[in-house]
Amino acid sequence: MTASDFPGFERLCQDTPSAAFRGVIGGQGPAVLLLHGYPQTHLAWRRIAPELARTYRVVAPDLPGYGASRQLDQESRWTKRRLAAALLELMDALGLRTFALVGHDRGARVGYRLALDHPARVERYASLTVVPTPDAWESFDRSRGLANFHWTFLAQPSGLPERLLSADPDAFLDQALVRMSGGLDRVEPHALEAYREAFRDPAVRRAICEDYRAGADEDLADDLADQAQGRRLDCPLLVLWSANQIAGELPTAIWRRWASDVRGQALPGGHLQPEESPTEVLTALQPFLGEHYLFK
Repeated sequence: MTASDFPGFERLCQDTPSAAFRGVIGGQGPAVLLLHGYPQTHLAWRRIAPELARTYRVVAPDLPGYGASRQLDQESRWTKRRLAAALLELMDALGLRTFALVGHDRGARVGYRLALDHPARVERYASLTVVPTPDAWESFDRSRGLANFHWTFLAQPSGLPERLLSADPDAFLDQALVRMSGGLDRVEPHALEAYREAFRDPAVRRAICEDYRAGADEDLADDLADQAQGRRLDCPLLVLWSANQIAGELPTAIWRRWASDVRGQALPGGHLQPEESPTEVLTALQPFLGEHYLFK
């Protein structure tokens, strides 16, 4: 990260009982928590966070285990429920009681778990390129399985994917970014190098594998239990998805089974929306965030 990526921001360096958080924080106003996805770091928000910071207090951490943030307890799996609880510890430490939440990819999965488990804390939630985990698994057919093979590969029993990834982490990460965006030229060189540097760390690769193992096990069970109990998101929900990566049921229709107040739209570009389509993301996101604080 360079100072020009997040002008006016400070480095976030906040330890909590569960995690050592690193990232950036900046701006003044109502709080907005930005959660990045796989295989990135908080740097994914470099074209979004500075614009939001004109109006909001923006917190953009690396997810625990990703980037420079560290999970302090390595003995048990970091499910989305545990990640959500750790992020609440972070927001408490920063004195931010309530906040809007914007999540992309894996960060969006942590985000909706946080909103489900702690509805009093999350005022608005935006999901970028994600539908709930049970719906995602149910949609797997031959074409989606081939396009998203990392879901099953990274979720293999502990030790196997980690050992295979160690052979050439840069090649695996580059291939993942190409599939998501359509080409490495769509990721700025310094961001690509930052993602490579993070993924070269065996601890980061292990945490990412554990993330996907949880997605195939505990996270899926937690979501199915919520469905069975009729639990739904209480807060307004904005859903954004890629126009060239959608097939079948619209994400808004899927999310209406999980929430009552749902709106959304397709955006141009690929999966890496905060980096590929930042203007379009901001055009959709700013009125969604602003309507709450305008009439609060």
